[in-house]
Amino acid sequence: MKKLIKNNVSWVGKVDWELETFHGHELTTHHGSTYNSYLIQEEKTVLIDTVWKPFANEFVDNLAQEGVLDKIDFIVANHGEIDHSGALPELLRRIPGTPIYCTANAVKSLKGMYHQDWNFNVVKTGDKLDIGNGKQLVFVEMPMLHWPDSMATYLSVDDILFSNDAFGQHYATELLYNDLVDQCSLFQEAMKYYANILAPFSAVLKRKLQEISALGLPIDIIATSHGVIWRDNPLQIVEKYTQWADNYQENQITIVYDTMWNGTRVLAENIAQGIHIADPDVTVKLFNLPKSDVNDVIMEVFKSKMVVVGSPTINNGILHSVAGFINLMKEMKFKNKKAAAFGCYGWSGESVKLLNEFLQGAGFEVLNEGIRVQWNPDQDKQQEAVEFGKELAMAQ
Repeated sequence: MKKLIKNNVSWVGKVDWELETFHGHELTTHHGSTYNSYLIQEEKTVLIDTVWKPFANEFVDNLAQEGVLDKIDFIVANHGEIDHSGALPELLRRIPGTPIYCTANAVKSLKGMYHQDWNFNVVKTGDKLDIGNGKQLVFVEMPMLHWPDSMATYLSVDDILFSNDAFGQHYATELLYNDLVDQCSLFQEAMKYYANILAPFSAVLKRKLQEISALGLPIDIIATSHGVIWRDNPLQIVEKYTQWADNYQENQITIVYDTMWNGTRVLAENIAQGIHIADPDVTVKLFNLPKSDVNDVIMEVFKSKMVVVGSPTINNGILHSVAGFINLMKEMKFKNKKAAAFGCYGWSGESVKLLNEFLQGAGFEVLNEGIRVQWNPDQDKQQEAVEFGKELAMAQ
């Protein structure tokens, strides 16, 4: 159903209430998501992006029912990923030959996924497209935010930035706008989105935000590809991104671990206690990885100035849940964060040494050799863990 946003610009996307995971099963989406597509109806009619493939027929049929399908003059593909471009094959089956405006890399991604030689028109930063009534589309390449093919599109006069994946959230809502939804949930989902998708590209994002600012484009609305449209103080999310892109951290220490027979769990809880005793002001969060949502935990690590990682020794190594999580942290390319390791063992005891090596390889500053305990920690060893936590608190 078409929903008017401003003047001749409407939302024509899809709300996906049932979405539980994204990027296959890599990212959890506790609040569903939306696939935001936009229709501009000036002298020329322009469609900005489409929706995910499972909703392609519904999407195209809705455009036909609204009486606009056959009036589309241009399609803008800000990004080739299937959650944005999934309806293009059905759309172009119905309106063949319609020009698609996209980056050179988007031509590669779209051809690679759909194996179609559509009517591509390559654009780069600063290129403009007249759509009538004195309005223009201005294209801004945004490579690696979060694919090499990404771009944003700006609509002059109406001052709308169609930002694609930047500034979005996986947040299903019929309310459409940022000022109409629960603010705590909104910013929680916005940070989770950033921490799990955009954090690896923070340095690129920082430069791109400066570049967009230098263009001097007034922005009245930021129309994202997922989640709400920012209409109330839209630059507030830009300000958040500016903070998040600058080696963001809060006064928080996050402890993550897995355990076999609860010895490593006991160490984790005593380390947390020691941190709190030494510094009551620091937020301490503790996660047993197999019982936690790893994407939520990644967000907590993103917020933290230190992460403390624990695993018992198994087969001369560490538990695969912990190994996988460290690899995920490495992929996020976190900067300016400290780390320490702990774990129990029965025989050979390599886990803590390996954890330190893996954490260092993931870009963390490893503070010390860590703490390792043979068998289940008794009262003395539990107290050692408390003291270890105190040391970590003082080493911030």
